[in-house]
Amino acid sequence: MSKTLLVTGSSGLIGSEVCSYFAHQLGYTIHGVDNNQRAVFFGPQGDTRWNQQRLAQELELTGFVHHELDIRDRAGVHALVSEIRPDAIVHTAAQPSHDRAAAIPFDDFDTNATGTLNLLEAARQCCAESPFVHLSTNKVYGDAPNRIARRELETRYELTDPAFLNGIAETCTIDQSKHSLFGASKLAADVMVQEYGRYFGLPTCALRGGCLTGPNHSGVELHGFLNYLVKCNVEGKEYSVFGYKGKQVRDNIHSLDVARFIAAFIDAPCAGEVYNLGGGKDNSCSILEAFKLAEKYSGKAQVHSYVEKARAGDHICYYSDLRKMRAHYPAWNVTISLDEIVKQIVESWQKRQPTT
Repeated sequence: MSKTLLVTGSSGLIGSEVCSYFAHQLGYTIHGVDNNQRAVFFGPQGDTRWNQQRLAQELELTGFVHHELDIRDRAGVHALVSEIRPDAIVHTAAQPSHDRAAAIPFDDFDTNATGTLNLLEAARQCCAESPFVHLSTNKVYGDAPNRIARRELETRYELTDPAFLNGIAETCTIDQSKHSLFGASKLAADVMVQEYGRYFGLPTCALRGGCLTGPNHSGVELHGFLNYLVKCNVEGKEYSVFGYKGKQVRDNIHSLDVARFIAAFIDAPCAGEVYNLGGGKDNSCSILEAFKLAEKYSGKAQVHSYVEKARAGDHICYYSDLRKMRAHYPAWNVTISLDEIVKQIVESWQKRQPTT
């Protein structure tokens, strides 16, 4: 009998990748939870129904059950977890935008913090031995990384503090910094995931993602930096750069490498762990450098404008220190390069363009 995996946000980028990977590579039966809330948060461009349909067709033979459920529905979440009693839970559902959170603070907190608590408590009551993986965010650090010494180069910023030459580690402070309301709600969830591991002994981890990306992302201006940038390039639309001269740096990791790490954790879980999950320095780029990569693979010039004001709580230079992940799970590593990521995203958006 195959194992069962419960994935929230199953129509999103990471959720769908996890569904595919665990079904095809590991033989799991997948239960996906998604109510297309991304379309509510971001409008038609954020709609993920296309990905839900793709997933249902792709996994028709391996076993995929879609559940139209809002994770804010505490009774509904408990009933589902109680019925399925999954062998593992991967929680990717969220309100994921800095800027949107300020306009919908209750929806943001109820989704990110309370929704996570609903799942944790259901797991504790119904399947306490099952590993619980939470997709957190590097925004739990607020703007504290901006206090790290750096230098300005021609196309990017680079960290210069000897303690951070490999990137931002999990020891970076999460306190006394500006997070945005999104960062604060995700931090509440992150700490609760740790607490259910440390206090109750559940096998939990919080993955503090950098820029998680890939070709199956519904990138929008308020969330999904690299995917949205490439989308603008392919469609010839103007991309707005917010502050820092376009030299702000992010590390990018392909959703498949994220799914591979989640599988590694579920295979050998710890209790209450946190990991900074990103592409590391090798897969990092500034916005200016991302423009060049998009142009390289699309053959189109990037149309862009500049807004002097940076986003509140935004990181100037952030790339993940992956040494803890590699030490705990030495068989795992980043396998998909930044160039290959951009190439795949360009090809994905080109396929989605209407034919004339």
